Amino acid sequence: MESVRVKSYAKINLTLNITGSEGGYHMLDSVVTTVDLYDLIIIKKRKDGLVSVTMRGCGSENIAFSENNAALAAQAFTEKYSTDGADVTVYKNIPMGMGLGGSSADAAGVLNGLFRLYKIDDVAGKKLLADRFGSDTRYMLTGGYARLFGRGNEVKALDGRLKLNLLLLDPKESVSTAQCYKKFDENGITGGNSDVAEKAVLCGDLRLLAANLNNALTASACELSDGVKKAIEELKEFDPLAVNMTGSGSGVYALFENAEFCRYAKSRYKGRFRLYELKTRLPR
Repeated sequence: MESVRVKSYAKINLTLNITGSEGGYHMLDSVVTTVDLYDLIIIKKRKDGLVSVTMRGCGSENIAFSENNAALAAQAFTEKYSTDGADVTVYKNIPMGMGLGGSSADAAGVLNGLFRLYKIDDVAGKKLLADRFGSDTRYMLTGGYARLFGRGNEVKALDGRLKLNLLLLDPKESVSTAQCYKKFDENGITGGNSDVAEKAVLCGDLRLLAANLNNALTASACELSDGVKKAIEELKEFDPLAVNMTGSGSGVYALFENAEFCRYAKSRYKGRFRLYELKTRLPR
């Protein structure tokens, strides 16, 4: 095998609660799932031990190597396992700055691809490498439904099979993660219950899940971004089961009862934001 192709999927936060802080980081309790929006990663072997990474799409072309998790993950893999190098091309479809985990997805996709390309069976080693490139990269290695704790690197897989039908709006203005958490600390907002959301996922209760979607950072993001606030208002006009923000923004999504209602809302949307129709993407 001289090359591999990997689809690396985006995630959304169904819940995002802040449980405290430790070592300068906020501790999270979040139920997440992957959706069918992905970056395509193509990896080819090199003979000289070097790593090259080419980014294409979504404004990713100018990301510096030192700030590119896909590049850093490939380099770390090559150094750890003393393999030949790799030419990596990432075709980005996951918008940046929307709380969809695109950077972590790319790092996870590169690691998955390189372990497959070089036929290395070291699950524990892969997870440890993933932890170096984003708090949720370990989760992104497998995706699906899960509950994340700590900085997001403590992963509890959930055997959920719910098929979610979602519309995601891109307000086209990113929200600074650091500023959003700072504003959260100033506001002192609490709330949300990931326990009930986990139960809903496990028992396949769509309405119970919808009633418990939450994100403790939403109010802070709305203070920082009129776009986030507007996106929430526009999606609520379609009377979905729930509207929620993912990550620290700026992506906002609506959950619908079925695909038919979701498609109808999509066809009727007349706002100015880019719209994505998404479904959950479960591991095989």
